[in-house]
Amino acid sequence: MPVNRTIRLWSTAALFASALALGSCSTQIADMPGIGLPADAPERPKEAGGYLPVHDLPPDRNEEAMKPAELAKIQAELTAARDRQATATTAPQKPAKK
Repeated sequence: MPVNRTIRLWSTAALFASALALGSCSTQIADMPGIGLPADAPERPKEAGGYLPVHDLPPDRNEEAMKPAELAKIQAELTAARDRQATATTAPQKPAKK
């Protein structure tokens, strides 16, 4: 085995061993009272929580989210803002004075 390959093998092994050692220390450091969590943090649950209820849908609304008049007003405001922006970008800009 050439010397260069041997050095690379030993340095890779040392890097891997140090990564494992530092990784195992981090779990112990996270549980220390002064370092890991702040004093006012809530306690961790004893058992891991279940899956989030992603398929539970909220109940249907009794009334509309927005009345048609409000919707038309907001759409008109957005259209006016879009038109103002379009004319502002097409207008020639004056160079800044130094």
